[in-house]
Amino acid sequence: MSLTITDLEQLQSEHPEWQMELVEGKIIVTGPSDYESEEIGTRLITFLNNWVMSRKLGRITSSSAGFILPSIEEGDSERRNLCAPDVSFVRADRLKKTKRDFVELVPDLMVEVKLKSDRIKPLEEKIQLFLQLGSVVGILIDPDKLTVTVYRLNQTPVMLQNGETLTIPDLLPGWELAVSELWPPEFE
Repeated sequence: MSLTITDLEQLQSEHPEWQMELVEGKIIVTGPSDYESEEIGTRLITFLNNWVMSRKLGRITSSSAGFILPSIEEGDSERRNLCAPDVSFVRADRLKKTKRDFVELVPDLMVEVKLKSDRIKPLEEKIQLFLQLGSVVGILIDPDKLTVTVYRLNQTPVMLQNGETLTIPDLLPGWELAVSELWPPEFE
């Protein structure tokens, strides 16, 4: 049985404490993030938001913001996915006013932060899906290996490590972030 966005919305109204995505007609319930992965996502959101908001470039959201993605198959409106990247950016000209609902668009930038329990392949597949549907850049942050991998459609992924700088010139010209800034600090 293939479920729809309407089915997902019904389940969410019955279980608002659950975080869910709809992928290929199946509802995926996700648990809470491990603390380190969530802190890394929050750090990235902070760095991005400071740049984006001061320049009125668009909107940055976290893992709770759902995107209704277009169907992979032309004309199949019932088979749309509803997904929430860990971090996303939508250019201002694409979403001039925020919505009190899921948005029906593909974010320009989507980021996944690997949880302790995640496998890399499904995260890469999610990033590739977003790129195929129109995201300009997808990023995978792996706290276990201290790497940031940048994906673009039909290009070889670029892996960055400590000592290198993350830039996204095609979306955020001039913005840069030392990869080492993503990792949570240790306090004495």
